[in-house]
Amino acid sequence: MSSRHTVQLGTILALLGSAIILPAHAATLSVGPGKTHTTPCRAFAVAKAGDRIEIAGNTTYRGDVCAIKPSKLTIVGVNGRPKIDAGGKNALGKGTWVVQGNDIVIENVEMFGAKVPDKNGAALRLEGTNFTLRRAFIHDNENGILSGVNTASKIVIENSEFGHNGNGTGQTHNLYIGNAGSLTFRFNYSHDADVGHNLKSRARINTIAYNRFSSTVPGQTGTTASGKPSYEIDLPNAGTSYIVGNVIHQPAAHSNSNLVSYGAEGASNPGHDLYVVNNTFLNDDSARGTFVMIGAKVTKKALLQNNIFGGTGAVTNQVGAVEKTNYRSVAPGFVNRAVWDLRPTANALIVNAGSAPPTVNGFSLKPAYVYQHSASAATRPAVKSIDVGAYESAL
Repeated sequence: MSSRHTVQLGTILALLGSAIILPAHAATLSVGPGKTHTTPCRAFAVAKAGDRIEIAGNTTYRGDVCAIKPSKLTIVGVNGRPKIDAGGKNALGKGTWVVQGNDIVIENVEMFGAKVPDKNGAALRLEGTNFTLRRAFIHDNENGILSGVNTASKIVIENSEFGHNGNGTGQTHNLYIGNAGSLTFRFNYSHDADVGHNLKSRARINTIAYNRFSSTVPGQTGTTASGKPSYEIDLPNAGTSYIVGNVIHQPAAHSNSNLVSYGAEGASNPGHDLYVVNNTFLNDDSARGTFVMIGAKVTKKALLQNNIFGGTGAVTNQVGAVEKTNYRSVAPGFVNRAVWDLRPTANALIVNAGSAPPTVNGFSLKPAYVYQHSASAATRPAVKSIDVGAYESAL
């Protein structure tokens, strides 16, 4: 056999060998009445890395609690949104689904009822590295989402609603993100936390963009019961944080008069840079409030630019904070605040009055979207001169 044929044969054998060890194609596992797997947890137990799990919607799965151990799963509600009711049970004493695998994606589920003996249960307890949640409704749990320390983890939460999570002690929240590498929280509606925060994050980098944080009047019921939240946004350890294009509303009945808190527990994260740009703040407490409260150990001056600060209270407690083209009024004019149409009415200090936001750390602070209810977003209109606040004028 010639050397050329020997090389060709070797190449063929090498290719055949590599083909033999190639992983099998990912499977799609069907869950629901009459399906191969009757509950999500039964599918999680047999799933392999890379599998897709489709959960039949318009069905309630009561008491279906477990750990999700495989990595790289995509878990999706189909043909409607499945309801995952903890039903008085818990997994590992931690909550409903304990996410131990890495790179897990969950979409289009409703989860409620998570309670555990130590009163710190969560619908989703995150223990793996990297996690994405989309189009979910997480409500009436002791915590909606709870994660621990994992600075390698990137957490993305988008187009989801969180309501009335918390056990009333102030130690549980709609979301509590531990010391992760990064949190991206966008296009969400977080409201009516039961004494806790609508969002608490110890992540090293926080991108909080185009969300609505708000609560209903006591006794009023929307998608959940009304709550009495503490902070709307709490970033207790500082961190490089971008708060852009949000509606941030504090109700008259609340558990803390500050709307956004930054670095209040020691500012231990490496970054101390806070950028608050093109948000619409509303404080319904007629006697007190601080819109952006910054801890004494934060070493860098915050940038507050193009924001509307509506209602009573101080803009910030930080001496020397960079305040640029903001608008401050007890009663700003909106098209129809009663139905949350917060486009500004004619006002020369708002319409076309914004200044061009900078790009920092490679991140453009110029708002690209506007929040749309519920838990959605639309492209912000392209204009020559940007308006102050989260929305462009209707004019």
